[in-house]
Amino acid sequence: MIKKSVIVSVLVAFVAFVVLSLVCGAPYLETPLLGGLPLGNGLVALGLCALAGLALVHSIRGSALRVASLVSLLGAVLWLPVSVALAGNPQLNFSGGRGSIWLVLSVAVFAGSCSTLLWGLGAAALAKIRGAGAG
Repeated sequence: MIKKSVIVSVLVAFVAFVVLSLVCGAPYLETPLLGGLPLGNGLVALGLCALAGLALVHSIRGSALRVASLVSLLGAVLWLPVSVALAGNPQLNFSGGRGSIWLVLSVAVFAGSCSTLLWGLGAAALAKIRGAGAG
């Protein structure tokens, strides 16, 4: 079985890669994939999934955090298909009010992923502190 720390390291590295690619405006982000989807849109979708997955790694089965993390991950997985459906194209070029709906959806998915991650990190830190205090 793969250690939790390895999974966390890979997910953090991937999220950092996606964020740096977006911030730097890397030219490869515009590379079209099959079906015309730009690589950048696919990377953002995978980055959101990785962010939500980090919270899932820190959660305990049966906990409220696990449920929230799964909902967050589901939202991240559905973000790209819903975005493409709203835009009507894989490049995510919007017209009319659909762009506003997409923006709200995107912020909600990102906020949900970040919130569950912070909750997971807080729970892990609290468990570590309690464990250290018991010894």
